[in-house]
Amino acid sequence: MTETVSTRPEVTFSHPSEAEFARILDFYQIAWEYEPKTFVLRQDDAGNVIEAFSPDFYLPEQDLYIELTTMEQRLITKKHRKLRRLQELYPDINIKLLNRSDFKRMMIKYELDNDDELIGQQAAS
Repeated sequence: MTETVSTRPEVTFSHPSEAEFARILDFYQIAWEYEPKTFVLRQDDAGNVIEAFSPDFYLPEQDLYIELTTMEQRLITKKHRKLRRLQELYPDINIKLLNRSDFKRMMIKYELDNDDELIGQQAAS
């Protein structure tokens, strides 16, 4: 009997949706790295970092960063601003934002648990 041993170091994800996304990537044998790079977005005059952004995933074979957010659309203005700033400062970086509805469609497509814990709770009105 052969035992498969994972060579991936243990990863602690910030949100259950990230762990589910990683399982999908693993299932399809898509190489990924979790938060491998932090991009400086703003510095003060002394060079201290004021604002930075670490995309959730990097897919090296596609040279693509993925930012996964399950916040409601109306709450992700700050994240969109950071992505625009990232693209202004680092125009050669390929990045894709997967929002709440993208993630929900992906969960349905792959017949995975469409659970509020993975998608994110609805914010109070």
